[in-house]
Amino acid sequence: MAHTYLTTEELSERIKYDVRTIRQQLNDSVLLEGKHYIKPFGRRKILYLWEAVEEEMLSGRQTGEMDIPMANGAVCHG
Repeated sequence: MAHTYLTTEELSERIKYDVRTIRQQLNDSVLLEGKHYIKPFGRRKILYLWEAVEEEMLSGRQTGEMDIPMANGAVCHG
């Protein structure tokens, strides 16, 4: 399966969100490591998987206030 990898800046241009908003509000609450983005080679650089991000945006699902992201990519609905 082919993936389109985007930097934070490239993702910002595509979804029209500020880079800081992506880093501070979307990462690890809506966008989950291993599902929507990766840190290749165990480094600090983040690459977003465009297809997974786009699927999340189009799903229309709203993250509830009590949703807790789990390390394996699942969400606990508290």
